[in-house]
Amino acid sequence: MDTATATLWKHIGTIDDIPRLGSRTVTTDGDDIAVFRLADDRVFALYDRCPHKAGKLSQGIVHGESVTCPLHNWVIGLTDGQAQSPDEGCARTVPARLDGRSIFLEVS
Repeated sequence: MDTATATLWKHIGTIDDIPRLGSRTVTTDGDDIAVFRLADDRVFALYDRCPHKAGKLSQGIVHGESVTCPLHNWVIGLTDGQAQSPDEGCARTVPARLDGRSIFLEVS
């Protein structure tokens, strides 16, 4: 196994740590990651910076599969990080998974 490309999953807490339609921030390797919980308990993670003016996405409003940036109301898709038209840009996504009630983020 090539350890240089091995995927590691970091336990960052449980789904109970995040309210439905809410988020929490974790720091990995010096970067803030916003972890979001949807109404149906799916979890998604993005770097906590809007592609427009670096607003904290973790402080935005979660709706459907999107979050609205608190600074200038850009709507960012949680599944792909893409800004909703007419805005353009992309927030970096971080693979997240739920195992039972535990949340894991992919780190390399």
